[in-house]
Amino acid sequence: MKEASKFEELLTNLGTGWWNILHFVGAAYWYMLIPPQAFSGVYAAPIVNFTCRPNPHHNVTDIAADSCTYSHSTDGEAKDEVCVEWDFDTSIYARTLTSEYNLVCSQDYLRATYQSIYMFSSVFGSLVSGYTADKFGRKIVIVVSQSLYSLTCISISLVTNYNAILALRFILGALVTPTFYMLGMEVCQVKHRSLVGVAMGLPWAVGMMLTGVVAYFIRDWRHYQLAVSIPSLTIFPILFLINESPRWLIVQGRYQEAMRVLRRAEKINKASLPPDHVLRSIMQEIQTENAATVKEKKLEDVTANIRKSKCSPSVPKWASTHKMRLVVSMLSLNLFISSLVYCGLSLSGSNYSNDPFLYMVISGLMEVPAYTVTAPIINRWGRKYPTMIGFAICGVVILSLAFIPQSLPGLVMTFAMLGKLSITSSFMILFVFEAELIPTEVRLQGMAMTIIAAQIAATVSPYIAEFLGPLVPWLPSVIFGVSSFIASVALIPLPDSRNKGLPDTIGDLDRLWEKKERGGAACPPVWLVAVTEVQLPEAAAGGEQLVAISTSAASGRHWSLRAGGGGQLVSG
Repeated sequence: MKEASKFEELLTNLGTGWWNILHFVGAAYWYMLIPPQAFSGVYAAPIVNFTCRPNPHHNVTDIAADSCTYSHSTDGEAKDEVCVEWDFDTSIYARTLTSEYNLVCSQDYLRATYQSIYMFSSVFGSLVSGYTADKFGRKIVIVVSQSLYSLTCISISLVTNYNAILALRFILGALVTPTFYMLGMEVCQVKHRSLVGVAMGLPWAVGMMLTGVVAYFIRDWRHYQLAVSIPSLTIFPILFLINESPRWLIVQGRYQEAMRVLRRAEKINKASLPPDHVLRSIMQEIQTENAATVKEKKLEDVTANIRKSKCSPSVPKWASTHKMRLVVSMLSLNLFISSLVYCGLSLSGSNYSNDPFLYMVISGLMEVPAYTVTAPIINRWGRKYPTMIGFAICGVVILSLAFIPQSLPGLVMTFAMLGKLSITSSFMILFVFEAELIPTEVRLQGMAMTIIAAQIAATVSPYIAEFLGPLVPWLPSVIFGVSSFIASVALIPLPDSRNKGLPDTIGDLDRLWEKKERGGAACPPVWLVAVTEVQLPEAAAGGEQLVAISTSAASGRHWSLRAGGGGQLVSG
C-alpha cells in the first residue's frame, strides 16, 4: 500500500470531529483578520481633495489647477512657488495618512506605497515561512508569526513617523503566511478537503465586508487601525490548542510525537485507531517508502548529472523534476494573474463606484457565493476545469468594462462584481488545487514560490488601479481581462486532483500523470496520487473488473484495483 494512502486511511479512521474542526476554525478566523489590514490603504491613504495653502506673506496671483504650485508677485515680478502646505477635504474622512503626512503632488506615490509595501514584503514572508515550516514544523511558525503580527499591527496605530509606519507595514506583510491554511488541509480527510478548503475562504469574505463597515463608522485612520488590530489578540487560545501536523511529523521520522498527536485526536474525535505497535509499524513503512523514493531520486539525479557539467549549480528540491517545474511554474503564473486581477478589482472602488465603503462591502459579499457555490462544483467536476471556466468568464466581463461608458454606473458596477465573483472562485480553487498537487516534502516551499508570484502581482496592482486607471481609464480593464484568458489556457497541461490523496513525495507526483487502461480498450485516464481510493470508471454489469496499474516504470511495481468495488486498493 502506498504511503499517502496509509496516512489518508489514518485520517479516515479518525473521522472529522472537534479535533479537525479546531484547526479549521483557527485557520478560518486567522483569514478573517487579514483583509482589514491588507486593504487598509483604501481608507488609510485614499485620494483626498486638497487645496494649496500658499505662504501668507506672499502676494498670490494664481494657484495651479493641481494645487501643487502657485504664483505670486514680488516687486512687480511674477514667481512660481511649490506648495508645501494644503487644506484637505474632511467631508468623507476625518483623518488620513494622505492629510496627516501631506501625501500629495510629489509625494503622491507614497499613498500607493503604503498599500504596495505590505504586499511586497509578503514575498519574503512566504519564502521564509515555506522553508522554516518544512524544516521546523507548521505550529511553531504559526505561533511565532501570529504573535509578531498582533504586536506589529497595533503598533502601526501608535507611531507618528511615516517612515516608521512603512517599516511596520513591511514587517506586517512579511508575517502573513499560508502555513495555517496548509495545517488545516493536512489534517483534513480527502472527501472533505475541497469543501473545507473552500469554506475556509468564507471568513475572508466576511473580513472584506467588515473592512468597509468599520471604515464607514470610523473615519479616522488611527482609530480604524486600532479597531481592526485588537481582535488579533483573541486567536491566542486557539494557537495553544492546535497540534503539529501529524503528516509532517511522520515524514520527518518523529514517530513518538506523531503518536501523541494522533492519540489526542483519537480521544477528542471519539474515534478508534490501531494499537501503538501497529501505528508505529505504519509510520515506519511510510518513512521507509519515503527513503526508498528519495534514494531512487538520488540515483536519477546521479544519472542526470553525468550529462551535465560538474560546475552546474544545484537545483532546489521543488524544481528537481520536469513535472515539479511544470506544476510550480503553471501554478505560479495562475496565482500571479489571480492576485493581479483580484487585488486590482478590490482597489478599484474609485474607478467602478462613487462610494468606496459600499463598493468594499458588495465586493466582499460577492465572495460569499464564490466560496459556497464553488465547493459542490469542484466536488463534482474537479479543480482544473471549473478554474479555467472561472478565468474565462472573468476575462469576458472585465474586458467588456473597457467598452462600457461611465454614464452607465449600474452596468459598470454589475460587470465589475461579476468579475470579482469569477476571479474569487478561481483564486480559491487554486489554493485547494496547489495544496493537492505539491508533495508534502516540498509543499510549503512550492506554495511559497506560487505565493511569491501572487504577492508580486499584488504589489503592482495598486499602481495599475490608482495611477494607470486615472490616466487611461480603459487600460486596467484590458490588462485584467487579457490576463484572465492567459491564466485559463495555462492550466491545460496540469492534471486534475479530485478524489486523490495528497502526494507526500516527489515520486508520488510523477505517478499523477500515468494513464490507465482497462481490458485492452481505451478508458478515461486515472491519475494515481497514492491514495486509499482512486476514481475509476464504473464496472460493467455482472461483476468486478481488475485494472493493473504500474506505479513506477523504474521499479516495475504494480497494484491491482477493483473498478467495481469502489476503487479500493486490494493487492500489490
